[in-house]
Amino acid sequence: MSESSIDRATQQKLDELIRQEEGDANDYRGILAVFLTLCAVGMSIFHLYAAYEIVPTQILRTIHLAIVLFLVFLTFPLTSRFKNRLMWWDLLIACFSIFVAFYILNGGDDFTDRNTDPLPLDIAIGVGLILMILEGLRRTNGMILVSVTILFILYALFGNYLPAPWTHKGYEIGRFVGFMYMTLEGIYGTALDVSATLIILFTIFGAFLQFTGAGKFFIDFSFAAMGGKSSGVGRTIVLSSFLLGGPSGSGVATTVTVGSVAAPMLDKVGYEKNAAGGLLAAGGLGAIISPPVLGAAAFLIADFLKISYLDVLLMACIPTILFYLGLFIMVEIDVRKYGMKKMSFEAAESAWSLTKKYWFHFFSLISIVVFMMIGFSPIMSVFWATIVSAATSMLRRDTAIISYDWLRGREPFFKGLYQSNLVKALANGSNGVLSIAVTCAGAGLIVGTVTLTGLGLKFSSIVIEYAGGSLLLTAIFTGLVVWVVGLAVPVTASYIICAVIAAPALINLGVPDFAAHMFIFYYAVLSEVSPPTALSPFAAAAICKGDPYKTTLQTWKYVAPAILVPFMFVLGDEGTSLLLMGSTKALANADWLQIGWITFTAAIGIVCLAGGLQGWFIEKTHILERTIMVIAGVALTYPDNWADVVGFAGFTLVLITQLMRRKRNMQPSTS
Repeated sequence: MSESSIDRATQQKLDELIRQEEGDANDYRGILAVFLTLCAVGMSIFHLYAAYEIVPTQILRTIHLAIVLFLVFLTFPLTSRFKNRLMWWDLLIACFSIFVAFYILNGGDDFTDRNTDPLPLDIAIGVGLILMILEGLRRTNGMILVSVTILFILYALFGNYLPAPWTHKGYEIGRFVGFMYMTLEGIYGTALDVSATLIILFTIFGAFLQFTGAGKFFIDFSFAAMGGKSSGVGRTIVLSSFLLGGPSGSGVATTVTVGSVAAPMLDKVGYEKNAAGGLLAAGGLGAIISPPVLGAAAFLIADFLKISYLDVLLMACIPTILFYLGLFIMVEIDVRKYGMKKMSFEAAESAWSLTKKYWFHFFSLISIVVFMMIGFSPIMSVFWATIVSAATSMLRRDTAIISYDWLRGREPFFKGLYQSNLVKALANGSNGVLSIAVTCAGAGLIVGTVTLTGLGLKFSSIVIEYAGGSLLLTAIFTGLVVWVVGLAVPVTASYIICAVIAAPALINLGVPDFAAHMFIFYYAVLSEVSPPTALSPFAAAAICKGDPYKTTLQTWKYVAPAILVPFMFVLGDEGTSLLLMGSTKALANADWLQIGWITFTAAIGIVCLAGGLQGWFIEKTHILERTIMVIAGVALTYPDNWADVVGFAGFTLVLITQLMRRKRNMQPSTS
């Protein structure tokens, strides 16, 4: 059932889009490929060791960045002209990254103590490191993020020439460089710490699930569970995107994996190709907000707020359910709206049969949360979940991380081990984090600048002033800022930038810090729907042979019902109920009746918005019904009792008129 139907030309388009997300990597052959694979495996093993044993913070972060830059410059070419050719300058820069780590670690406490008055050699090496990070950003993420980072650096160096309220005292190059790489506040700050601990471990975990066949199982299970009828195809995409996206945390990867199987079925049941692509991309985007992995930015939330990652998972639960509820309602309306063909698709096996064979994939998926609930730290939880995934994969020959033949001595020892899924998973785990890790290093330059100059507080006061102190207007302005930043840079970078410059505005108006950060995270994810960062819609368009921009608009349609949910987080104290009060401790004393009520109103609000935006509910809606449903949806997502009354009244009115029309349409005509 889950065989890919992608032709060669489409695969090339998809590869190009994935390169846009992860960078245009070289495809080496021979001894060089083996060397880089072994380096990536070594990087994964080192970080797994660092999860189990205590490695001092500065040593871990320094070595992490050194290995990342080493692999980036050997893996990603200067330009496409030098693709698949190892150039002398790449080797030189890669070796310099190792030298920088040696210089920092060899300097000891004396090195960090002189950060306010660095030596000329310190400054020279620091400038070299910053230039390396900028070039690494360009090779993996493109020029836009590099340009944004350079603007922040220029602001730190020359902000004293700007007019009030943007001005600051300005910093000399020595002071700036010393702060950025000789302390744990800039390059080696929070963002890189999260990359060196949680992000890489979760990337390794995701790779283990991929190479033990979990992805294929989740798609097959979703198809079997949702039934083979035409109405079940959309549900299959919603369920498989959730199951597959949870452990992957990647919108593009989830879109491509599900789309390669489901696109032909969507076409057969009557989905227009741009609508089919929009549904696939919307399902993929949900991966970034779905537990247990979410996107890389979720780990940063935990670190910024100094809370447990389990608390972040807790906060993501209800918003994720609401997101996929909106998608599910849109899919159910599609069946009626498009008059989909009555078709049946035979699943190769039943859901029960698949579960009996591959039950351990579900266990791998929830094991992280189980370990955290037992009391393990997030780092130890993902470490042991990875071990569990590897161990349980050995229960079946077709999922084994190391082949049965190799274990029985029927394959050459080194060749069999090198070609095993274990080595592939370890290598992919490290390679998959390179782009994110460089982004985190670049983000360190941005966060360092904001810390040095006080830009966050300045920006906060300006936004509040423009909003006239109104929380609603401040939230709208903040959402727009996140969206605009998200147009230019990936989710991780847009979250980091907005967390340090925009979140203070909401927090200063009394919004709990966790709600402000989840608001920004949610909108950073939704900004991925708009070009030029709309990689998931573009990938879906390539699979479904649709127009990229029309597919992007269709994606907006599918995610739109959930777009107002983040405002519920911040516009009233009761809105934090959707985030389950922000922590396990607060949840213990929570009002569950209030949590249930707020979730219910949000769910009905999403149903209203879905019906209003689709122009269809139980039956086709008139313009007045559409207007009432949209107004009711907006009212229900505003935390106010009178707004809820208006919302429920509007929903009830349309529901009654729709049921009456359906009854009338179903009566046989008498002539």
